[in-house]
Amino acid sequence: MALHKLLVDDFYDDTYALFAIHCTIEDYRVAYLLNQFLQINLKRMPQDLDFKNEALSYSLFEWEDKNQQMTWNLVSNACKKEEVSESGVASLFKTQSKIIRNYNLIPEFKKVNYLLKIDNDGNVINEKAIIHKIQKISQIVAVYSIDAMQLKSKDNLIFN
Repeated sequence: MALHKLLVDDFYDDTYALFAIHCTIEDYRVAYLLNQFLQINLKRMPQDLDFKNEALSYSLFEWEDKNQQMTWNLVSNACKKEEVSESGVASLFKTQSKIIRNYNLIPEFKKVNYLLKIDNDGNVINEKAIIHKIQKISQIVAVYSIDAMQLKSKDNLIFN
């Protein structure tokens, strides 16, 4: 009797392009500038992207291009959370201090501020043209393409 082995990775189909965006401006301004320069219509989603039982949230913008059958998503890569920590120093009084911790949606790219994901549904995406248009935005310091297959945390990019 033959034994058939089925690997889950065989069914994974990389049908999206991913861009890293470095800038220090707010998320709504990034979405506005991308809308202007790329001729798209990103809008803020009613619900942020939540992880770990709503302890961490990342802003999410989306536009569905029905003509090209593409979905554009702009998501923040950084989340700041205020946490209370108790002092480990042996003293008579317990002291608590507040610490602001940074969390990243994609931990492999800690310096990236925003991620632009384009689900192309099998259509061809001209990544060089998109990068060239985004580089014209003076508020954006750097933009480059990321190979999603090399990411360990690519499951964090599933928004639906």
